[in-house]
Amino acid sequence: MSKIVTRFAPSPTGFLHIGNLRTALFNYLIARKAGGEFVLRLDDTDAERSKQEYIDVIQRDLEWLGLRWDRIEQQSKRLERYAEAADKLRADGRFYECFETPTELDLKRKKQLNMGRPPVYDRSALALEDAEKVRLRAEREGYWRFLLEQTRIDWNDGILGPLSIDAASVSDPVLIRADGQVLYTLASVVDDIDMGITHVVRGSDHVTNTATQIQIIEALGGTPPSFAHHSLLTGAQGEALSKRLGVLSLRDLREQGVTPAALLSLMARLGSSAPVELHLTLDEIAEGFDLAQFGAAPTKFDAEDLWPLTRADLQSRPYEAVADEIAALGVPADIAPQFWEVARENITRMADLGQWWALCRDGAEPVIDPEDADFVAEALRLLPPPPYGPTAWKDWTDAVKSATGRKGKGLFMPLRKALTGQSHGPDMSALMPLLRKVPARE
Repeated sequence: MSKIVTRFAPSPTGFLHIGNLRTALFNYLIARKAGGEFVLRLDDTDAERSKQEYIDVIQRDLEWLGLRWDRIEQQSKRLERYAEAADKLRADGRFYECFETPTELDLKRKKQLNMGRPPVYDRSALALEDAEKVRLRAEREGYWRFLLEQTRIDWNDGILGPLSIDAASVSDPVLIRADGQVLYTLASVVDDIDMGITHVVRGSDHVTNTATQIQIIEALGGTPPSFAHHSLLTGAQGEALSKRLGVLSLRDLREQGVTPAALLSLMARLGSSAPVELHLTLDEIAEGFDLAQFGAAPTKFDAEDLWPLTRADLQSRPYEAVADEIAALGVPADIAPQFWEVARENITRMADLGQWWALCRDGAEPVIDPEDADFVAEALRLLPPPPYGPTAWKDWTDAVKSATGRKGKGLFMPLRKALTGQSHGPDMSALMPLLRKVPARE
């Protein structure tokens, strides 16, 4: 069996979002699991919209997630190769020049729909005489379509199963625009052939595109790769994600504090029959990855599902893994490990550590219910000043209990709220030795 080679081919015209990640991750995992090769291919033939800043961010996002590519390719550096392929298609009679304007094409489509026919290009350009083409070229630039063989196109999809599309129901695809820009359909096919791509996983919105690409690959003498089309993501209520993708970019999720392990663990299982569980390494994720477990139905994505996984990821980390971030907060080295043990169970994202250190360093504004005011005032008079030892909480609460007769929640909760300003948080026995300031006695 030949080596498995997959690719992720984003357009550097914007930031990567969770929909892009799903495609990148699936292709990466297939290659990783098989010991194959993963290619990052930048679809940057649109010179006007492609930006270096987006190329940089795409690479940064993938590196942050650990999705490291074996090689990187740029389509803008392969334009001569695409021109060669176009010449071959012309020579073989599979490429023809068209001259309709967008307005003319739209009018044709509307007429076909009104007559109850599918809006498929009528191939009228094939009937143009040479003299007519010369006349039209003087008025406007021509664009180029691939001439489909109007047969059924069949393939066994890795997720959707056996698929068959009647090429007669599909318009001959435009492969080169009037301004000379090579479109994705041609560039992708040529790249897949030249780069030895064996498996392609992408969204189900590409199914019809796959059918035409299979014919183009065969026309160029290549062998079609194995195709698989994953379901598209929707919002938690089934709504389209398109309007929200700006806030679901990988860059924004990273800045919000989502961890790579949380994001990868969710996206590698979402929409499959396998349960979503936190996996800390890509090897673990790859081991259980199987395209056959995924279905065709739209897959609901809720960003809130990332937070329990992020919390579990952070809480699993040893002190050594977070030492630099804790030091950056200004936590003294002698208490930093102890601080992590106390705070780790009470954070959802690393940024939450800052508020716990602020509490330890600066104290908190006491929260005192009116009915507890006298009780708390008496308790604070019994509280010695810091620093505190490991038994400080027990010693203090025992003294307050003896003096006031309170016990249970009525004893402990008002004291917690007086010291921390919160009704929840770390175990007070562990937290109290870290406190540098406490409320002043009255």
